[in-house]
Amino acid sequence: MLYALTMPHLYKKTFKGRTYWYLREVHRVGGKVQVKWQKYLGTAETILAKIEDADRSGRPVRLKTESFGAFFIAHCLERELDTIGIIDDIIHRTPNEKGPTVGEYFFYAWANRMIDPKSKRGLEDWYRTTAVQHIRPVDLSELTSERYWEKWERLSSEQIELIGKQFLQRLWTKFNQSPHSLLFDTTNYYTYMATKTQSELAVRGHSKSGKHHLRQVGLGLLLDRESSLPLYYTTYPGNLHDSQVFHRTLDEIFGVIMGFADEQKDLTVVFDKGMNSKDNIELIDGRERIHFITTYSTYFAEDLARIKPKHFVLLDTAKNSRLAAMGKEGDRLCALRTTETFWGRERTVVVTFNPVTMRKKLYDFTRKLERVRSELIEYRWKYNHKEYNWQSAKAVAGRYRKLCDQLHISHKCYRLRFEDSMMSFRKDTSEVGAIEAMMGKNIIVTDNHDWSTQEIVSASLDRYRIEQQFRVSKASCHVRINPMFHWTDDKIKCHLLTCVIALACLRLLEIKAGDKHTAKSIMEQMQELDCVLSWQGKETTPQVFIEDPTEFQSQVLASLGYQVKNGSVLQTVA
Repeated sequence: MLYALTMPHLYKKTFKGRTYWYLREVHRVGGKVQVKWQKYLGTAETILAKIEDADRSGRPVRLKTESFGAFFIAHCLERELDTIGIIDDIIHRTPNEKGPTVGEYFFYAWANRMIDPKSKRGLEDWYRTTAVQHIRPVDLSELTSERYWEKWERLSSEQIELIGKQFLQRLWTKFNQSPHSLLFDTTNYYTYMATKTQSELAVRGHSKSGKHHLRQVGLGLLLDRESSLPLYYTTYPGNLHDSQVFHRTLDEIFGVIMGFADEQKDLTVVFDKGMNSKDNIELIDGRERIHFITTYSTYFAEDLARIKPKHFVLLDTAKNSRLAAMGKEGDRLCALRTTETFWGRERTVVVTFNPVTMRKKLYDFTRKLERVRSELIEYRWKYNHKEYNWQSAKAVAGRYRKLCDQLHISHKCYRLRFEDSMMSFRKDTSEVGAIEAMMGKNIIVTDNHDWSTQEIVSASLDRYRIEQQFRVSKASCHVRINPMFHWTDDKIKCHLLTCVIALACLRLLEIKAGDKHTAKSIMEQMQELDCVLSWQGKETTPQVFIEDPTEFQSQVLASLGYQVKNGSVLQTVA
């Protein structure tokens, strides 16, 4: 297939007896001819001067430049995944409906989220800087926030959920792989929704971005561990604890993963300690061929966490090999494997020790202890000298506990004594030693008894993959779910759906490009591939062509099955 760029033409306007020339291009939208774009050139004398200057310099006159590469990539992924078809099969065009379909509105939203996220108010102006009219002609005046509101108003929560499921099914049909182990985690996003605005989804809760004063919306994500592609997502009220969300969605997750997986293959779900409640583990235990790997708090298994590192063995990992080659043998990760009873059954337990993490935590802990000590010296002086508001032992102890809470350390590290109207304190070396002994330790629990220690540790460490996807979703350059300027639950769900599609497409693009570059670097460089309207002095008419791509841009296009040749995009034959 050839993506040749159409040709513009000259158009004249007469005002007060004087002729002015424009360059413009038209196309058909809804059976009617409309102006695609228009650029003022000037009078005949101005145009002649530009052409003569081009003849003398040998350089063409660049009349118009539009970003081509990034949006073309989104267009290619849309042709492959057909999100427009999925949505339009669920939300049909009404008899009197004009302009883009609901599916097309979603496409123009998620394509923008992939490239350079803008608000719905800014979409029209942003698309005018792109070569959208050469790739997917659209009446840009239709891409307004009001029109998005009207289109998204037609979708119910059930339809939004169905669209998400069908999109992920389509994604995995195209990806054509069967998952073996999966990663599940949750996060939340803040919104500036007013307190009095009714919403069951946006509520105040613990904000993972630190904006506790704002209303939060939660997102749970299930990823394939190998590819980092999503298999399932869910939205939930922002005040729910992770374990509650996991419990509410486990049945759905089981259905999803069994639908994607090979019927004869066991599956393992990896999640962190915030979700490993007894009820959740019992649900997993009750399922055949479903296993789990989770972390466990060191404070609830102190006997394991206090085992001395000399009893641990080094792990045969690529990172350990690199550290050894760099002469940093003391920084290598090691582990201890045993069996313990957790949640009513015998489990395989792996305790890992990371010396680098231990040193960082010890440095931070020592700094906090010194801060507490200096504060306690001041507390002691004020109490002993009976200063105003410092005469109550209970109030002083309360201030100390509040300080410890702010610094996130145990109040047992120092022991306070109040005798004979005098205050004293001392460090509890036993408590401090116990805390230091647990530093750098991580406890992993699993029912995969036949997995090697290396496999268990690697699966647990791979939770960084889903954390990376959450970071991408909150980045300002791409996707950018935060902040949400939507005021109804269904609009918030529509917004999250477009962002999940954009997130999945960015990850799919990384895979197609060989997993050598991040989606951020790919999209930034592809935005530099422009289509240019130029006028060469010796030519009679202006021409539109695509600039010669760089080697990197050519490789990205080739990964999608395209190449630029003679100023046009050709679809290569496999």
